[in-house]
Amino acid sequence: MTRPVDSGVILIARIALAVLFLWGGVMKLLGYAGFVGYLNSKGVPLVQVAAPVATAVEALGGLLLIVGFKIRPLALIMAVYTVATAVLGHDFWNVTDPALQRDMVIHFWKNIGIAGGFLLLFVTGAGRISIDGARSPRGGLNL
Repeated sequence: MTRPVDSGVILIARIALAVLFLWGGVMKLLGYAGFVGYLNSKGVPLVQVAAPVATAVEALGGLLLIVGFKIRPLALIMAVYTVATAVLGHDFWNVTDPALQRDMVIHFWKNIGIAGGFLLLFVTGAGRISIDGARSPRGGLNL
């Protein structure tokens, strides 16, 4: 980081990404049976494993984003997770209704864009306003 403002901008980016995942994780917990049913309807394999993993990735990942802990590996995990949810959950190529297909295309590419944000976070690290930043020597890498 060369400018003091960079860490503040990275913090805002982490929070913006975290809000989506925290909300999703909490909603999955509150409506767990419905979430499992949705995964079954999409033909997701090993729903008994996928449902708790998805819920944990979203809820815990969101919390870790906010506090800035282990951001580089977390960002890679979140990028892969977000692309996987795009492919499994927003499979517009299997939708025949034009209005629904349009919605699915938007959500698919939104997820791809979010994954891109996670890849940028992987490159930048958590910034100084984070647990990673507090644990690393000034100017060091936040791994």
